[in-house]
Amino acid sequence: MKHGHFLASAIDQGRGRESADLVLKNGRFLDLVTGELVSSDIAICADRIVGTFCTDYRGAREIDITGRIVVPGFIDTHFHVESSLMPPQEFERCVLPRGVTTGICDPHEMANVLGTEAFRWFLENAETMAMDLRVQLSSCVPATDHLETSGARILAADLQPFMHHPKVIGLAEFMNFPGVLMKDAGVMEKLTLFAGRHIDGHAPLLRGQDLNGYIASGIRTEHEATTADEAMEKLRKGMTVLIREGSVSKDLHALAPILTERTSPFLAFCTDDRNPLDIAEEGHFDFIIRTAIALGCPPLAAYRAASWSAARAFGLYDRGLVAPGMRADLVVLDDLGECRVSTVLSAGRVVDDALFAARRPVAPIGRNSVKARHVEAEDFRAMGSGPATPVIGVVPGKIITLRHEMTLPYRDGERLIDLAQDAVKVAVVERHGVNGNIRIGFVHGFGMKRGAIASSVGHDSHNITVVGANEADMAAAVNALGTMEGGFVVVEGGTVLASIALPVAGLMSLKPYEEITATLIELRQAAKGLGVVLPEPFLQVAFLPLPVIPHLKITDKGLVDVDRFELVEG
Repeated sequence: MKHGHFLASAIDQGRGRESADLVLKNGRFLDLVTGELVSSDIAICADRIVGTFCTDYRGAREIDITGRIVVPGFIDTHFHVESSLMPPQEFERCVLPRGVTTGICDPHEMANVLGTEAFRWFLENAETMAMDLRVQLSSCVPATDHLETSGARILAADLQPFMHHPKVIGLAEFMNFPGVLMKDAGVMEKLTLFAGRHIDGHAPLLRGQDLNGYIASGIRTEHEATTADEAMEKLRKGMTVLIREGSVSKDLHALAPILTERTSPFLAFCTDDRNPLDIAEEGHFDFIIRTAIALGCPPLAAYRAASWSAARAFGLYDRGLVAPGMRADLVVLDDLGECRVSTVLSAGRVVDDALFAARRPVAPIGRNSVKARHVEAEDFRAMGSGPATPVIGVVPGKIITLRHEMTLPYRDGERLIDLAQDAVKVAVVERHGVNGNIRIGFVHGFGMKRGAIASSVGHDSHNITVVGANEADMAAAVNALGTMEGGFVVVEGGTVLASIALPVAGLMSLKPYEEITATLIELRQAAKGLGVVLPEPFLQVAFLPLPVIPHLKITDKGLVDVDRFELVEG
């Protein structure tokens, strides 16, 4: 439909002089301005809402929604598709029926493996999808320059060719906050290039004058606040705080008390990293909204944060309200408090299997990207100058880790596993074929008694991370990942007990999400059989090598003191 003809039709359909293309009849909608539930038809022309506050619209197609409530489509303000273990089109098939009509993603997981080819692939996928997938260009590839080995390096000049693509909003999470504060030359070049554009923040625990300087660089949003006090400081200093509820990082309970009708224009939601098992068992944005309401957040505040506030924060002014002129991204609910989704419309189209079947397929990239060398049990000996050593402390439900000081069994210059202290080994094996690095440390909190688990998903450089109660099984797990082009694996006694292959850049599966979910259940059960007590062990493993999240991490270059931003001498 040519734009002039569309405008004429939109005006006439909105005025009721012409039958609308589609009308939702006999329902109510949540007015995010007043909080009222309004009895009204909703008239739609092509991809746009053209009529509300009226009960006598006629439509070429009409859908009876008697007893149901309509809210604006949900906007996930920050996430990594790769963490769902699915390519973008399969991710869409999983979450769009749950009401996520706009997604703002950062493809830096794949970018750390493949460089700017990841941008091209994500943008090609976005152009085929029914949901509006927007892309933030990855700002920190690698996350740090000197603490890890990545598969790629992206400079400001590499970002420039993608800046003006219609699906690109701006610059993704600026994880290298020390680089911002120290005015690193490469960091300054990127910030200057994107001046005036949206720049996402990533500043865990940053407060006071350092936070002032960080915000003064032009960074406007933040998803790493983990306490109400931290979040309120960031709100008062002009940031939009994105309340994160992922599979590992779960901040909703801590931040829900600050989500009120007064503050909701300055708050939004994001998932960051949420796996298909949690989506299947709990939900996605529907889970976040119902949980927020159950924690005492007013429904108006919760639904406003999930749509209108998110749209405003990212400059998407054509959506976020059930109102004439807005994009017809709508979620029809059976129950407002439970956020029980009945029907979803994306740009005026009813979401169903036919909508997904009509997409042009996009071929996967990043095959055979796992190039880790073959390893032996001897490669995982932890040599050190004495029995005392820093040990990474895992906190369930957090990507922040603790630093424990432990005295371990020590023999012939080697530090040994101590199950009595729940101190098992963790190692990172470089997998990009760059240098073959292997570094070994110890981790507390897994509860593992035997065997090993390993993952080629290791934020953000995605080297192989393995946690084990013995070195032979650690070696077997790493070698298994090399054979299967990456993934997750559980090994005991040299035998693979459960695994999932992630051949797309060592990050994503080629299977339907239903099959991925079933396999993840098997993996979780197999890990539990080793004694592992963490609810999501593979996601916790994946964050152990992330050296921009406090306090103690491990990469292929060694233990990292994140507070000092330097390697720990062993």
